[in-house]
Amino acid sequence: MPALITPFDDAGNIIFEAHAHNLRVQTERGVTGFVLGGSTGEGPYLEAGERALLLAEARVELGDDLYLVSGVAAQSVRQAIAQVEESATGGADAALVLTPTSLARGNHAAVMRFFSAVAEAAPIPIFLYSVPAVTGYELPIDCAAELALHPSVIAIKDSGGRPLHMKEIAQSTPDDFMVYAGSSSTLVKAMAAGAEGAITASGNYAPELVSSLVLTSRSSVSDAEPLQSRLTEATRQIEAFGAAGTKAAAGAAGLWTGIPRKPLQPVARTELAKIAQVVATVRAGLGAAVAG
Repeated sequence: MPALITPFDDAGNIIFEAHAHNLRVQTERGVTGFVLGGSTGEGPYLEAGERALLLAEARVELGDDLYLVSGVAAQSVRQAIAQVEESATGGADAALVLTPTSLARGNHAAVMRFFSAVAEAAPIPIFLYSVPAVTGYELPIDCAAELALHPSVIAIKDSGGRPLHMKEIAQSTPDDFMVYAGSSSTLVKAMAAGAEGAITASGNYAPELVSSLVLTSRSSVSDAEPLQSRLTEATRQIEAFGAAGTKAAAGAAGLWTGIPRKPLQPVARTELAKIAQVVATVRAGLGAAVAG
C-alpha cells in the first residue's frame, strides 16, 4: 500500500482534484490499497475534518473495493480517538496509529495505555505504527506482542528498518496479526523475516517495483535482490529530502503533487531535475521488473 502524498496549494488547502487524479493513476498501476494521511501524506499537519474528506473522496472516486487505511498522529488518547472516529466516518477500513512522540515518548507504560485505550474505543481496526527515525522511539517487541492480543489491533507498520526486530515481532504475535515493512531499503529482508507486505513512500513513484519486489521475495530472495538494489538506490537519493523529496518524485512519476504544507518547503529547483532523472531510470526498468 503506498503511503500516498497529500497535495496542497500555496495557501495550504488540499487540492481534491489532484488527490482524485493520484488515486486513479495509482489504481491504474495496480494499487488496491492506500494509506491516506500517513507520515508521507503529511498527516501530522492535517486539520480536524481533513482525514474524512480525503477518505470520502477516495470512496467516491474508487468505490468500496479499495482498502483504505487512515493515518492517525496524536499525542493524547482523546486526540487519537477523535482522529480514529473521524477516519471511520470518512470510510477508512483501518487506522494507522503513530506512537505518541512528545510527553509519552520512551515511557513504555504510557505508550501501552495510549494504544490500549485507543483500541478499546476504536470503531475500526488498528494498525500500530513505529517509525523511530521520525519519532525517536521504537515500539518494544513485548509491547507490540501484548497489544496484538487485543481484537481491534490487527497489524503493525514497522519502519525501523531492522528485519531481525521485525522477525521477533512476527514470531511473538498471533498468526493472523499482520506485519508491514515501512523501510524501502530493507524490503527483501523484511519479507524473509515474516512481513506481510509493504507500506512505503516509494509506492508513490514506483508502486509496480515495490509490488514486484514483495511478490518475488516470497518465492526467491536471490531473484528479488536486483529489484531491491534498484529501489534502495532510488530511495537513497529521493528520500534524503523527506516528504518534499517524495512529492517531487511522485510528480516526476505522473502524480499531481502541489507543494508541502508549511513549515515544510518544496525541494529546491536545482534538485528537481536530479530527482526526475532518478524516477525516469526507475520507471524505465519497470517492465523488466514486473515481468521478472
